[in-house]
Amino acid sequence: MLKVIFLLLMTGGVPVAVAMAGASLIYILITGDLPPFVVVHRMVSGVDSFPLLAVPFFILAGNLMNNAGITNRIYAFALALVGWFRGGLGHVNVVGSVVFAGMSGTAIADAAGLGTIEIKAMKDHGYSSEFAVGVTAASATLGPIIPPSLPFVIYGMMANVSVGALFLAGILPGIIMALLMMVTVAYFAHKNGWGSDVRFSKSRFAKAIIESLVVAAWPTCIWVLITKLGTQPQLTVATALIVLFAADKIFRFQAVLPIMTPVLLIGGMTTGLFTPTEGAIAACVWALVLGFAWYRSLNLRALLKICLDTVETTATVLFIVAAASIFGWMLTATGVTAAISAWVLAFTREPWVFLLMANLLMLFVGCFLEPTAAITILVPILIPICQQLGIDLVHFGLIMVLNLMIGLLHPPMGMVLFVLARVAQLSVERTTMAILPWLLPLLFSLAVLTYLPQLVLWLPRQVYS
Repeated sequence: MLKVIFLLLMTGGVPVAVAMAGASLIYILITGDLPPFVVVHRMVSGVDSFPLLAVPFFILAGNLMNNAGITNRIYAFALALVGWFRGGLGHVNVVGSVVFAGMSGTAIADAAGLGTIEIKAMKDHGYSSEFAVGVTAASATLGPIIPPSLPFVIYGMMANVSVGALFLAGILPGIIMALLMMVTVAYFAHKNGWGSDVRFSKSRFAKAIIESLVVAAWPTCIWVLITKLGTQPQLTVATALIVLFAADKIFRFQAVLPIMTPVLLIGGMTTGLFTPTEGAIAACVWALVLGFAWYRSLNLRALLKICLDTVETTATVLFIVAAASIFGWMLTATGVTAAISAWVLAFTREPWVFLLMANLLMLFVGCFLEPTAAITILVPILIPICQQLGIDLVHFGLIMVLNLMIGLLHPPMGMVLFVLARVAQLSVERTTMAILPWLLPLLFSLAVLTYLPQLVLWLPRQVYS
């Protein structure tokens, strides 16, 4: 009965969070087994969680970076690095999304922030609107895969999985997905006879390479100083940051400091300097330092607007989590999750068959629900089956998030689809057709990461073993 009420409310156009809480309340009132106050109690306890404190701070950090002029610096860095390839701006689009993913944590922020600059630039260089929209949509899926990631935080809290391990699990898959997208861009460039979009400049390219090496070498040097020489972690990091800011001032780097965001987060969590929640606060402080003190691209009026946007987004996300808490509890209490688990396990006990079925289900659900709502509904249903089949929950978390990101590109509820249709001034139908060819590298990535869990789990196991 609970499922029927929920589906009736959803088909009636009721928002998913209201449908989950409403279905639970109606079921309790009809059966009379529990007092109605249980709904409120479970919703409050559902958001009374320390890991969830990371949600507003990651949202705030992403909004600060998105409004601090960082996108232009990322675009210039990517242009210097790969803009001289054939189909250059397509490659710039992918590389820019990889960098921006390390700051925003959401696909929609990537599409709306960096996508606005990239689509305009590609159209100005003669690319079709459809190609510009397609590559931007595909690369936007990297936002929640490469850390930090808001969906990983929600999944980690719901499934009782280490957020730090999830963040590490997204790094290698994110790189693999980016390379497959660049191969797809190269295919279109070869097919259409496209050349490069900017002249190759040794000085610009060398500067971009040096910036990349600085970002790569910085955490290595910190690790050597702390682990091999026994220096104090806090003092070492503070000194290294001072040196980094001095180098940025002298050499006028484009994007070293913004790119350092995920490096600081992952490094701080793996070395024990801070928890993921404290890391989210550190990301906000870092964004404020860059926006106000270093680049001076933010002011108090902009900060007020950013904070109001953050409050609005956070309220939406946490209301969904609260509603999902009572709904998930009711699904368990009424035996729905146990019945689904029994049915699946009676059908198959082969992990690869279950993963195929789960992928199909999550791709379908992702077309109708936004990721936070989908995660909160699917985790109580699918996680018990994963535990019985011995499927690693970190691996499954990445699969779930990737499925739901692909769902953002589809009608009828794909938010990235609608954002890019508005940015590119295309109809939803034309935008949908533009995205279709880019589903091939995404689905191929999904298949590879589903059935080669070593690619997902290698880095977490190296750090947490």
